[in-house]
Amino acid sequence: MVDAGARLGPQVGERAPDFSLPNQFGEPVSLSALRGGIAVVVFYPFAFSGICTGELCELRDNFADFSRDNVRLLAVSVDSKYTLRAYAQAQDYEFDLLADFWPHGAVARQYGVFNEERGMAGRGTFVIDADGVIRDAFSTPTGQARPLERYRQALAAL
Repeated sequence: MVDAGARLGPQVGERAPDFSLPNQFGEPVSLSALRGGIAVVVFYPFAFSGICTGELCELRDNFADFSRDNVRLLAVSVDSKYTLRAYAQAQDYEFDLLADFWPHGAVARQYGVFNEERGMAGRGTFVIDADGVIRDAFSTPTGQARPLERYRQALAAL
């Protein structure tokens, strides 16, 4: 996702790499524990940054699109759980914010969206079906938000 020509992470049709990360309350969230339902894993650079906040607020404001289809929305950044708790509280996020804090960016690396030069996750989204298979993946370059319509298209295709 950092370089469109390189195979950096899992591809559509492959099993999604499992992970377990703490959410904003310190509770572990494991991808494998969510099998049987759809998961949308949304990597983003940093809490409280402008574009990230705009994207996540748009997801928050349209959360019914996800909850209607019984989708589990997981937003992942390299921030600590303490930062994510403050961020979720400030923005009224009702979905899990996961801390890929330590080892720094390990899950983002597994998914091929970690930016080594900047020490952050890029904007990558993975739509994972009930069997744990990636059904869609999309991203945008640094400084560019992912459109809500792209999420809707991915969910409609399931």
